[in-house]
Order: sequence, then C-alpha cells, then structure tokens
Amino acid sequence: MDQPPTVLFDSYEQDFRHIIDSVRQKLEGDAKSSVGEQRKAALRKAEIELDEADDIVSQLETEIQGIPKSVQGPYTTRLKQARADLNKYKKLSKDLHSQAQRSDLLGAYSRNQQHSDDPYGERSERGRLLAGHEVLNDGTRRLQESTSVALQTETYGAEILTTLRGQREQIENSRDMLNTADRHIDRASTTIGKMMRHCQETLTVLVPYRMYKQRVIIGAITVFFIILIIVILYFKLVRR
Repeated sequence: MDQPPTVLFDSYEQDFRHIIDSVRQKLEGDAKSSVGEQRKAALRKAEIELDEADDIVSQLETEIQGIPKSVQGPYTTRLKQARADLNKYKKLSKDLHSQAQRSDLLGAYSRNQQHSDDPYGERSERGRLLAGHEVLNDGTRRLQESTSVALQTETYGAEILTTLRGQREQIENSRDMLNTADRHIDRASTTIGKMMRHCQETLTVLVPYRMYKQRVIIGAITVFFIILIIVILYFKLVRR
C-alpha cells in the first residue's frame, strides 16, 4: 500500500536533518579543531554526507509535487529551509577546503625555510617556489578527485530515484488491474446468483421427471461461468 506524499516527505526530511546534523558536527567541530590529515578526513566525510543531503533535497522536491495545494504551504517552507541549510554547509565546506590548502602551503613554506642552508639565496627561493607549486598541485588533484566522487554519487542517486519511480508506477498499475478484475468477478458472481435463483424458482414448478435435466443444465451453466472467470483473470493478470 502506497504511503501518502506527506508521510514520505516527513520521512525524507527526518533523514535530511540527521545527515545535516552530522555535517554540522564535522564542519563546525572536527574540521576546525583538528589539523593535517585529521582535518582532511573530516572534510572528505562531510563532502560525502553533503552529497547524500543533496539527493534527499531533490527527493523532497519530487514528493512535494504530490501534496495537495491546500496543505502544501508549510511543506514548501520546510523545503526552502532544507535547501538553505544545504547551501550554507556547502559554502562552509568550500571555505574550510580553501583554508586547509592555504595551511598546507604555508606549512610547506615554513618547513623549507627552516631546513634551508641558504635561506636568502637563489637556490632556497627556487626550492620554496617548487614546494609551494607541488602542494598547490596536490590540493588541486584532491579537489578534482572529490568533485569526481560527488558527480558519480549524484549519478547513482538519480538512477536509484528513477528506478524507484518506475517501481512505484508498476505497483500502481498492478493495483488498478486487480481492482478491475475484482469488479469483473463481482459482476459475474451476481449474474450467476441471479441465474441460480431463477433456476431454483423454475424447478419448484417443474414436474419430477424434468428435475434431473434442469440440474444438469444448472451445473453446466455454473461450470461455464467459472471457466469464464478463470479466463478473465488469466488475460488480466498473467498475460498483461
């Protein structure tokens, strides 16, 4: 049995709030308080959860289309709030990524300056530039990898949503088909009942030597309608 759109909306929104709380903890807590690889790990996890939250917001936009206009107002407000929270933490994640890259660049520069035998010479300056360039390239590469993972996750999410919509349509079509078959069965049953009552009324006024013949006719008619019902169900359900 399909759930009402409002129930599905509430369920998806609850999942979104759970994920966005986890993102908030990582970005406002772990990513700010930690350094180095711990900060990078927290940012990567936050990115994955932000992609999941983005998919859920897309699903909320889909479900709100099925909510009646008379009660759609509060749900539209909640959808706007969810979208605003998502954009807020996407921006915060991007800013923290930039800060981490700058920290890595400054850290590499400081290490090269501390271990240089000629801190004011041309060789030292070139080494610092090469080290900074290498750190920048590494940061760019990691950002590209994160972007690729985000795009793949978005593609998978879209495919899953498409599959779910198709399955939902199949279930609705099967339900309609079963309802139609039930109506045909009810009509056939009513017809059989009327014919049987008519035959019974006829039998009460017939002479005894014709009772056996009438029973045979009633049995044949009953078997015919049973076969007819089976054929209807076969073409409606099996050979759809």
